[in-house]
Amino acid sequence: MSSKPLVFLIVGEASGDKLGADLMASIKKQQDIRFMGIGGEGMKTQGLKSLFPMEELSHMGLWGILRDLPNLYQRLRLTVKTIQEIKPSVVVSIDSPEFSFRVMKRLHRLSPRPHLVHYVAPTVWAWRPGRARKIARFLDQLFCLYPFEPQLFEKHGLKATFIGHPIAKTIYKKRKRDPNLLCVLPGSRRSEIQMLLPIFRETVALLKKEIPELKVVLPTLPAFQESIQNEVKSWPLEVKVVVGEKKRDEAFEQAYVALAASGTVALQLAAARLPFVIAYKIGVFSGKIARLLIRTPWVCMVNILLAYEKGSPLSNLLTPRGLTAGSIALRMDPAIKSRDVKETQGAPWIPEFIQENCQVDKIAPSLLQLFKDEKARDCEIKAMGEAIQLLNPPFELRFPEAFKTKRSCVRMHYRAH
Repeated sequence: MSSKPLVFLIVGEASGDKLGADLMASIKKQQDIRFMGIGGEGMKTQGLKSLFPMEELSHMGLWGILRDLPNLYQRLRLTVKTIQEIKPSVVVSIDSPEFSFRVMKRLHRLSPRPHLVHYVAPTVWAWRPGRARKIARFLDQLFCLYPFEPQLFEKHGLKATFIGHPIAKTIYKKRKRDPNLLCVLPGSRRSEIQMLLPIFRETVALLKKEIPELKVVLPTLPAFQESIQNEVKSWPLEVKVVVGEKKRDEAFEQAYVALAASGTVALQLAAARLPFVIAYKIGVFSGKIARLLIRTPWVCMVNILLAYEKGSPLSNLLTPRGLTAGSIALRMDPAIKSRDVKETQGAPWIPEFIQENCQVDKIAPSLLQLFKDEKARDCEIKAMGEAIQLLNPPFELRFPEAFKTKRSCVRMHYRAH
């Protein structure tokens, strides 16, 4: 049996796979460690053999989870059983809280048990703030991506650390952009792709009437390549479907504008300085629930980060239902009035079209403006640069110190640095 420390990782989505791969690479630079768990292609390149395909955990909305509940519980039992058998020193779950937290709760009851770490704090600042108290009961440690998050969890006794966002270190090549190339990003989960592709198709059709030479590149994951290729055959122009991180980055470097689903991809586009528009829609039932719970005026992290740029108190972003994004923008910081005319009207820095506003006749003009209006492009590019700067980590994360906490009674096997 190997004497190397063992870390078990749990990831359920493509965005988490990227974070997991970066985390594995960072740990391996500092120490010789074994990895097991659940992950995607990025983590596999770092040496992870996934317990089962990560895509089996990819669901969107309450209905998506309920529909596949039997399979999720089967995977839950398998994951917990495997962890009990192999006895890792640390279990790190990354995002995917619907699955990850169920695993962590069961592991917390064990004695002895591994050190339990979650990477990517739940967005309690956006909705369901009571989750902060709940997860403090079964986690030992929390890694936060955004600078305003640790305070929300530490007041409940959970050790939380802002470690920066890996996207801040991403470097894209400076290429000559194709003024007719649109990058389309319909999401990383099957259910959101199915929801958004028809809307994006009609948006592209309308945009092509104004830009006859329009071209489209669509980066996606290998698991969705075939189904998307079949779907885009009906589009009014040829769509270049590409897979893999390298091809995706090339698309970000060459495209002139992007149309994207909400999510981590917004920060990736910001790092690439590719002007973009957010369009997102979920099922009617899930949408009604979200409307009751979500407390922020925007969903794009670029907009949310920039709202904090002037040091507004955290509570200012937690909006009463019915308050408009425009009134919030002006309330948060009077200095915003001196910015671009777009912001004086209360609009977000990055255009968002969510749920009932996710309509072709609203999305297409916004995209067209980014193709034709240099001032609008420059405004977005400047905003993206400011947002990415806020994600730089305040220090280099070191292991094993990063896993140490007063609340943990676990005997750690890591050597001290």
